[in-house]
Amino acid sequence: MSFIYFINGLVCVFFALLMALVAILFPDTGATFGMSAVLVGMVGGGVSLSTWSDFLDINRLHTFLLTSSVWVTAAIAGAVPLWLWGLTPVDAVFEAMSGITTTGSTVMSGLDETPRGVILWRALLQAVGGVGFIVTGIAMLPLLQVGGMQLFRTESSDKGEKELRNAASFASATLRIYLGLMALCAFVYLVGGMNTFDAITHAMTTLSTGGYSGYDASFGHFTSPFLQWACTIFMLLGALPFAWYLRIVLRGVIRSEQVAAMVRSLAVVISVLTVWLVLDEGMAPFEAATAVAFNVVSVVTTTGYATTDYTLWGPVAAVAFFLLTAVGGCTGSTAGGAKAMRWLLFARALKAKMQTIRAPHAVTAIRYEGARVDEDVMKGVIVFMMFYGLTFGGFTVVLDFMGLDFETSASGALTALANVGPGVGPIIGPAGNFATMSDPVKLVLSFAMYLGRLEMITVYVLLTPLFWREIGDLRRS
Repeated sequence: MSFIYFINGLVCVFFALLMALVAILFPDTGATFGMSAVLVGMVGGGVSLSTWSDFLDINRLHTFLLTSSVWVTAAIAGAVPLWLWGLTPVDAVFEAMSGITTTGSTVMSGLDETPRGVILWRALLQAVGGVGFIVTGIAMLPLLQVGGMQLFRTESSDKGEKELRNAASFASATLRIYLGLMALCAFVYLVGGMNTFDAITHAMTTLSTGGYSGYDASFGHFTSPFLQWACTIFMLLGALPFAWYLRIVLRGVIRSEQVAAMVRSLAVVISVLTVWLVLDEGMAPFEAATAVAFNVVSVVTTTGYATTDYTLWGPVAAVAFFLLTAVGGCTGSTAGGAKAMRWLLFARALKAKMQTIRAPHAVTAIRYEGARVDEDVMKGVIVFMMFYGLTFGGFTVVLDFMGLDFETSASGALTALANVGPGVGPIIGPAGNFATMSDPVKLVLSFAMYLGRLEMITVYVLLTPLFWREIGDLRRS
């Protein structure tokens, strides 16, 4: 158990260093971030120093605790400067949880006049959360066998070659690709006319598929079609598997079933909605394609940027965007949602079941990336999809009982669970935010963001009495 406290302490120290950096870069908020750095750093340093040991007793149960606890620690640490700057404790936790889980929902308004130190801090939370989830998705969740994630470990492994010999080198290579894409994104934004600060902060929140912007109009503040198409491309790049990039660099292997499925699906949805806007709204084809491509990719990749209130495009578009909220990006990316790989396998499982009903004696094998999918993996995928639906329904009911209308309840539950950001409707749609929600609602939504980022089952395991009995047995042994 000391290892878990030690790592959480290091997380606080890391965030304290980031706060100190913001304090140095922006003196107008230097006192707020400097005091936060001291408070968080002292707590984190004290915990780490007091729990240092050889860490020889780490097992799978401890990994569940570690994976779940570091995100809570990061959110609380990230909330400290926001609280000292002026947000209420609940609003600060909501904003920080939304940032670190790369959800992008916000309770803040007047962003155009908000100090740049605070804007940078929100971007840093999402940048850290994005790379943190890549590591969690590649290293932790497959080990814990969450929702069929062990299949992704097989997909991203190098069965015959050993270019990356350990987890540390794999994480290092992934981080280099992440930072390289972020730097390229910032450069393109600069070329497109953004100032340096906007280019850097928006690159952070684009590649992390987080969606925090420094403006109330979100990315719609930038009316340049070049910038909007550039953002569309980089949002998509952030939602593709980072292990896939490594396979391309190291082995020249481009083929990926979930990438192909996601790109094809996006192309179909964008084409259909573009035609809809041209015919129903009388929009010019290029203008319609730009608006649709940007906002569809933003929702599917769970980035949450918006250039317009797409719920005003009519009921067809509103329903389409609500359904797209649940899709998500690819496994092993910064994106949230149920993930393209799971939807693909779920569809194949349904197809196989229908074939079995039609021909009971036929042998129907579900295959992925050319290999037969193990039955345990498929069970994990199906159980995850079941939990996803039940959790969404549960949060919708809870929010409805808390006084929200059904549209806001359902949309709020889904956008928080999928880590998308804006929902649909007049309150939390792309033209609104979560500021008017009550504190209990914000806490419920914060928990939903946390569950969605950790793929739910990781947290649900911690809520079972059997888990804690086993932890107790380990501590006594």
